[in-house]
Amino acid sequence: MAEILVLVDHADGVVRKPALELLTLARRIGEPSAVVLGAGSAAADIAAKVAEYGAVKVYVADGAEFADQLVVPKVDALAQIAKAGDAAAVLVTSSGEGKEVAARVALRLGSGIITDAVDLEAGASGPVATQSVFAASFQVKSTVTTGAPVITVKPNSTGPEAAPAAGAVENVTVEFTGNAAKVTARTPRVSSGRPELTEAAIVVSGGRGVGAADGFGVVEELADALGAAVGASRAAVDAGWYPHTNQVGQTGKQVSPQLYVAAGISGAIQHRAGMQTSKTIVAINKDAEAPIFELVDYGVVGDLFAVLPQLTAEVKARKG
Repeated sequence: MAEILVLVDHADGVVRKPALELLTLARRIGEPSAVVLGAGSAAADIAAKVAEYGAVKVYVADGAEFADQLVVPKVDALAQIAKAGDAAAVLVTSSGEGKEVAARVALRLGSGIITDAVDLEAGASGPVATQSVFAASFQVKSTVTTGAPVITVKPNSTGPEAAPAAGAVENVTVEFTGNAAKVTARTPRVSSGRPELTEAAIVVSGGRGVGAADGFGVVEELADALGAAVGASRAAVDAGWYPHTNQVGQTGKQVSPQLYVAAGISGAIQHRAGMQTSKTIVAINKDAEAPIFELVDYGVVGDLFAVLPQLTAEVKARKG
């Protein structure tokens, strides 16, 4: 079978869920090979984990460059591995960094690139990607006609499915090209204890309707009861009520959770572009004519400050 390279996203020695999703999708179109970069002493544990999810081979490369420089060392490694092994496709998580890595790798390989895929299947002439376009109003099928396709896939596009494989480790020596932006300092992000927004199975977002920064309290309480991430609309972020890192929308983060709860969000096209592929959408808004109600599975016309506390209480009661 054709070799499909999967760039493994990891943090603090733990494989992130989107990488396991990529391995699951890779099995549909070929034989998955994981690429583990800059993992240090955690490489063996990461290799064992990806083998559980179908990695037949695990390419491991290490070096200070992966931690001390941005993007380019990963591009160097991934492009060299793809050329040496004549990979049939390269899969990368569709994040800000992931899309930059993918674009640079595609240029190095002289290949076409597909971004923000939500599904993959085998086609007669190579992988076929499904994409949501025009603010998720339409779905299209796309293929690459030149070179080995480089495809970025949105988190939560599929569920990770274990399929134990050999996971044979191959250590790789990378020729770094240099000329990369260097990291001069790091400030650890304070953990909220909530899931990462783009990876969360449930997202609860607040918009202009929360009225002020303090209004996000009821949004956070529901999110914590559900074990969800907290999102915000552009209007709420622009008003300074919530950090930009939590913005959902065309100019923020794109999410595709199993459940998306929109509280006090009108549903402007900018916001819809970032969450319309969610599996189930629930909206709470006082305005019965709000555009958000056009795409929801369940809608509640009411005051979010009355509805959300009741919902939080019910969730907690059912949890015991």
